[in-house]
Amino acid sequence: MEYNPTYNPYSLRGKVVLVTGASSGIGRATAIECSRLGATVVITARNENRLRETFDMLSGDSNQMILCNLADDEAINKLVEEVPHLDGLVNNAGYQEYLPVPFIKKDKLEAIMSVNTIAPIALLQKLLRAKKITKGASIVFTSSLAGLGINAPGNSMYAATKGAISAFVTGAAIDLAPKKIRVNAVCPGMVNTAIMDYGTVGEEELKADAANYPLGRYGEPEDIAYAIIYLLSDASSWVTATNLVIDGGVSAR
Repeated sequence: MEYNPTYNPYSLRGKVVLVTGASSGIGRATAIECSRLGATVVITARNENRLRETFDMLSGDSNQMILCNLADDEAINKLVEEVPHLDGLVNNAGYQEYLPVPFIKKDKLEAIMSVNTIAPIALLQKLLRAKKITKGASIVFTSSLAGLGINAPGNSMYAATKGAISAFVTGAAIDLAPKKIRVNAVCPGMVNTAIMDYGTVGEEELKADAANYPLGRYGEPEDIAYAIIYLLSDASSWVTATNLVIDGGVSAR
């Protein structure tokens, strides 16, 4: 077989993909890379200025930007009404908050569960009910190593939200398989943008922790985006109910 320079099983040309939490980090990188691979990208987040920055970085001229606070059920309903039919959904929006177990309060737990767990599940359910997910579509959730039980002090609330997501994708994949809709999650280790946002850990501590990773560094948003693209593309057409670990080898320690 001759070399074909245009051959690309990871191409997203002709696909429409919704990316939540697209104003920064993994969501921004995923939206940009999806557009570069030919997808029409619909991006959503709460912060209009940062979302606009992402939108201006996208390739192509058919992309769409929709503001949405996923903690608001009515906002999710409006988002579902506005989006076109989707070949891919990247449920990425979420946040992290460190609290040791003795200091967990009900309102804090409910808030993080609402955004990290309930909202992405509700969004998928509403999109399915509105028949906005096409047959053969791919759904990707952003989970975490913490959701698989590889945790750190003070991170139990976040781990609980992501553990629920990692378990949810396996059941959802079974439920949606008759429609050839695949459901998977990516489970990143530490990713640089997510760390720097907190400002609670010094540079030397970060360097020492990164040295625990066999590949010698934390991840970059693009590292996770490329894995998400694999799961969105036809190259992964026989992959569903999977929690894909992307962690520079740290979980092997």
